Amino acid sequence: MKKIHITTLGCSKNVVDSEVLTGQLESRQYEIVDKPQDSDVLIINTCGFIEEAKKESIQAIFEALALKKEDPAKKVFIAGCLTQRYKKEIEKEIPEADAIFGTEDYTAILKALGEKHAAVDNLHRLRKLSTPRHSAYLKISEGCNHNCAFCAIPGIRGKHRSRTIESLVEESKLLAERGAKELILISQDSSYYGKDLYGKQSIVKLLDHLCNIPELEWIRVLYWYPTNFPVDVLDLMGNGNKLVPYIDMPIQHISEKMLRLMRRGDTRESILKLYNLMRNKLPDIALRTTLILGHPGETERDFDELHQFIKDIEFDRLGTFTYSDEDNTPAFLLPDKVNPEVARERQSILMETQRDISLLKNNSYIGKTFQTLIDSFDADMHTYTGRTFRDAPEIDNEVVITIDEKNKTIKPGDFVMVQIEDASEYELYSNFIV
Repeated sequence: MKKIHITTLGCSKNVVDSEVLTGQLESRQYEIVDKPQDSDVLIINTCGFIEEAKKESIQAIFEALALKKEDPAKKVFIAGCLTQRYKKEIEKEIPEADAIFGTEDYTAILKALGEKHAAVDNLHRLRKLSTPRHSAYLKISEGCNHNCAFCAIPGIRGKHRSRTIESLVEESKLLAERGAKELILISQDSSYYGKDLYGKQSIVKLLDHLCNIPELEWIRVLYWYPTNFPVDVLDLMGNGNKLVPYIDMPIQHISEKMLRLMRRGDTRESILKLYNLMRNKLPDIALRTTLILGHPGETERDFDELHQFIKDIEFDRLGTFTYSDEDNTPAFLLPDKVNPEVARERQSILMETQRDISLLKNNSYIGKTFQTLIDSFDADMHTYTGRTFRDAPEIDNEVVITIDEKNKTIKPGDFVMVQIEDASEYELYSNFIV
């Protein structure tokens, strides 16, 4: 039996791709091992989105090739976004690799492993989760129809392609049967879901179906796009259903000039109107966004406008990137490049402001009780770690809960009520479980 190690880099969409591949391999009796040195075949599922991600992917490839040099019987397969984007260059520059594949190239990978009948079916029925089983990603579509100036994704993953509601409901039921309590919907643009298949936005219809799966308790959607955001989803969030009132909507900037340069389909007015609508309908809603600092053309005045907007809106959660100059993107040809040091300084200023906002918000929760999903237990520290509805795994805040004797039966995947006793910028602390 061949032993295979898979290294997954990049976003949650890559995580799902690796989980699908793992399921295909295990169904064919391959053994998936945790340590690369124990494997016969190393598969690197790369990210090629921005410069830092590309560097990380190249580093992982060279580490795999170093193991191959020590043991020439090992094979190294490279797959994912980096190879989809730069396949010819990688073939030329890294001839030591045994095979190179694009994204979701499961059939070709199986054939390269020697499978005579490598037709891929039951992709999602056989998917093997790598996340804790109580919290699972559901990839509802692939690709993107937008042409944002800074983004290479459409060139890597192609046009938007929605999966059918029937296939998504079937996969969600399987995930729930296997222990999923929280379902996290991911895509490049969740707002667009269904337009290509059904001729109209269908995300709310999909969510209605998913909310009827008994075992699921939380449903969370990531990567809303502000253009054509389906406002009726707010009604679904507000009716006490399983859809948590949490909006992850990357706006990238707020300056009118920068929104135009970035080729976003929004204006400052439309974005502000949308946020006001969200908070008016759902005062307790959690708002998360992502911003880019140092995009070509960004002046101090543009940055100051963005900085003030962050102070005014007071996002619950905020992520930032500095601009990465990517070839074959519209922004690559733009003049007025921003010095990377300036971009990093602006990022630092923005995140310092967000830390203050986060601490202020977290302090306001002291003394209050929250339903919390337990993610893990630390036996050395005698603490549980969990999340409120405001927090997606890996990217948001955590709740740290100190246990006593009566709490020892609690396990990851349980929902509990906690009372907040203390707070820091990115963590809430509970000394007991109610």
